[in-house]
Amino acid sequence: MMKSTTIDPQYDPQAIETAQQQQWAADKRYEVSNALTDKPTRYLLSMFPYPSGKLHMGHVRNYTITDVLSRYYRLKGDEVLQPMGWDAFGLPAENAAIANNVAPAAWTFANIENMRAQLKSLGLSIDWSREFATCTPEYYRWEQWLFVQLFKKGLVYKKLSTVNWDPVDNTVLANEQVVDGRGWRSGALVEKREIPMYYFNITAYAEELLNDLDKLEGHWPPQVITMQRNWIGRSEGMELRFPYTLDGKARTLDVFTTRPDTLMGVTYVSVAAEHPLAQHAAAQSPALADFIHTIKQGSVAEADIAKAEKLGMDTGLTVRHPLTGQDIPVWVANYVLMSYGSGAVMAVPAHDERDFEFANKYGLPIQQVVAVAGQNDFDPATWQDWYGDKQNGVAVNSGEFDGMNFAESFAAILAKLAPQGLAEKTINYRLRDWGVSRQRYWGCPIPVVNCEHCGAVPVPEADLPVVLPTDVVPDGRGNPLNNLPAFTDTTCPNCGQPAKRETDTFDTFVESSWYQARFASPHSQTAMVDKAAAAKWLPVDQYVGGVEHAVLHLLYARFFHKLMRDEGLLKGDEPFVNLLTQGMVLAGTFYRQNADGSKTYYFADDVSLEFNDKGQPIAARLKADGEPVTIGKIEKMSKSKNNGIDPQATIERYGADTVRLYTMFTAPADQTLEWIDDGLKGPYNFLKKVWRYASEHQARLQQANWQADTVKVTDFDFGTAAKGLRRKTHDTIARLDDALGKNLALNTPVSFLMELANALTAFDVQNDADLAAANEALVTLLTLLSMYAPHMAQALLEALGIDPLQLTYPTIDDSARVQDSITLVVQVNGKVRGQLQAPPDSDADWLKAQAKTLAGVQKFLTGEIVKEIVVPNKLINLVVKG
Repeated sequence: MMKSTTIDPQYDPQAIETAQQQQWAADKRYEVSNALTDKPTRYLLSMFPYPSGKLHMGHVRNYTITDVLSRYYRLKGDEVLQPMGWDAFGLPAENAAIANNVAPAAWTFANIENMRAQLKSLGLSIDWSREFATCTPEYYRWEQWLFVQLFKKGLVYKKLSTVNWDPVDNTVLANEQVVDGRGWRSGALVEKREIPMYYFNITAYAEELLNDLDKLEGHWPPQVITMQRNWIGRSEGMELRFPYTLDGKARTLDVFTTRPDTLMGVTYVSVAAEHPLAQHAAAQSPALADFIHTIKQGSVAEADIAKAEKLGMDTGLTVRHPLTGQDIPVWVANYVLMSYGSGAVMAVPAHDERDFEFANKYGLPIQQVVAVAGQNDFDPATWQDWYGDKQNGVAVNSGEFDGMNFAESFAAILAKLAPQGLAEKTINYRLRDWGVSRQRYWGCPIPVVNCEHCGAVPVPEADLPVVLPTDVVPDGRGNPLNNLPAFTDTTCPNCGQPAKRETDTFDTFVESSWYQARFASPHSQTAMVDKAAAAKWLPVDQYVGGVEHAVLHLLYARFFHKLMRDEGLLKGDEPFVNLLTQGMVLAGTFYRQNADGSKTYYFADDVSLEFNDKGQPIAARLKADGEPVTIGKIEKMSKSKNNGIDPQATIERYGADTVRLYTMFTAPADQTLEWIDDGLKGPYNFLKKVWRYASEHQARLQQANWQADTVKVTDFDFGTAAKGLRRKTHDTIARLDDALGKNLALNTPVSFLMELANALTAFDVQNDADLAAANEALVTLLTLLSMYAPHMAQALLEALGIDPLQLTYPTIDDSARVQDSITLVVQVNGKVRGQLQAPPDSDADWLKAQAKTLAGVQKFLTGEIVKEIVVPNKLINLVVKG
């Protein structure tokens, strides 16, 4: 039994929250052990943050969702792991370092210190003993170790890849760093270049990654599963080979298509600028060489290519059509990339929008080869309908294949060409192998030594980690590691001759693909993941994060889990059992249109609003000058729109508990949340009301010489009002249990708690039985509220003499939920004329008889009662004629 302390009637969230957080840290309240216990284990995880230096409201919402669930399952008796770490490598830190002339490491760790303090101010029940940053050698040595294992197995390889190259800064640019065809920093025209890069062979797991999505049905949001399926993009088709002769040697141009039934509609083939045929032709044609140089400018992003003008040039070379033997011209086209498939496509302009546009531009033939029954006249506007209708489309202008549907054409063409070695049925995936090389400094070094004699040699396990120097200040011009002999100069592990270290670093998705497993044993120095710890905690029971990571991060994490499984490090096929993708946090915008068409955005605090009689904003003025500003759209919070809300300032004003309640209560967790500052007042006033009531209740307990934790409701007989309060108490327990444990609904429980608080504060304590019912209701309210507003709830429980460490989820008393009586509405001819108190499920004839005795009903029974209707437990309707 804890000693109770007097509750100050004044609610002071800042003092309460600081004291609670200090106490939690002192007794290591949320740390968990890897030792086995008899408790069920539950692993709840939020997508860990990039240490940008400051939390935003999206972070607050994400981590509060996970924390509410963590606290719920602790109350239910589970041993809960909720860890936190930092996704600390990456381009933003390097860019900030360039801008501020500091080392990325110093900038990153300073940001981590700041954000850790902000996270702690939210009152998150995190096991901070497991914290790590991915930019430390203790972490990244193990992904280097895994890379070496995969290298040995052939699941890692090196090949040339087409990239965006900035010729001024001498660096590879990500697609988003190419702005209007120019480097974001230098402004130079971007070139396409072929450079060697390392790849993870993720396509070797494509089929498993696709099939295992079936296991996630019902546990992941359907739209996320659909996005994953589409990204992997399994398609059955045919590899077709177009023969040609070059330098006296017989060769084939290989293309994959899902629509071999359109083969007779091929009027040209397109190849990438880097394709051997294009390069051969360019060597003979200066004009073609100049054209190829031109189209190498610009981005290699699929989205950019799709909207760019289609450009091409005839190579003068031809390949033979595999069916007709006719010569087909070979064109170089800017929409074909060497890094996708074979770097060549067969063009069917009558039935492909991109090819249609290209053929019209360059006057190439367009041959219809698919038609829908009864639609024989070719109309370019309808090519898409014909092409897409596999069920009703039939081959036309296709010789012996005329009249065949898709399946028949597929089978017939395969039967004809396969014996000649010109066709093969294949399964293809949209998914490409994962290029993990980045020509950047601030990342995990790829553990490879490049030797003139031995080639690329993986670093021996005993020599890991390859440590990244942390005192480098990059200037944005190429990778500074190339200019650090202390890092690059080494000896070959194979032959002992002088060699150079690889200076490329890993894509930062590598670090975030396995961090969830590392949290099981974050300080292990002997293994990537301790097997016993992995067996206890993995997989993650509930993962929470933004839907923007629905494809790449989740796909790579699933891939890494399977790699680690196949290395014997952990078990199971998937890393995350359940997934919740929380909605974005939105806020209003205010701006003025500038003369040049740009907009200047203003903070909400700098604007005064006028409202109509419905409370809707109708006009806004800037406080500084009194002049109008435009009320813009409700948009995602962002610095550029000045509509972001500083979590720290809001916490300092209202307290973390209020912010937590608001982010949970305002909208369902998976939907967008529109942030309105005035909306915080409701949760804040609710907490003040509960605090004030607890202070008053404590005084009543002291007057009765009772302790809150020793009052037994079984010792009392309750009156009608007390029974009603107890029913509300136990209904609330049951409703919260269903909402959190079954439906993953985090907003409705706040409403249930507010309803219970209203019932409690309206309840008039007149005797000991009433005080016992009120005590039960308050302790239940605070116990359940401790999931959402843990500082205040735990502080009040402690003050009442209840140890928060001994809290469990309240037990439902089903007998308390049974109603002694219910209120039925009594109607005469459909109009309410009275109410009747009766036991639940009372006899219908008895109810009709009792209803007729009510004074308010009798005066309307002025004629013959022709019908008597009873809706059980709801109403009685007497129909009178006369």
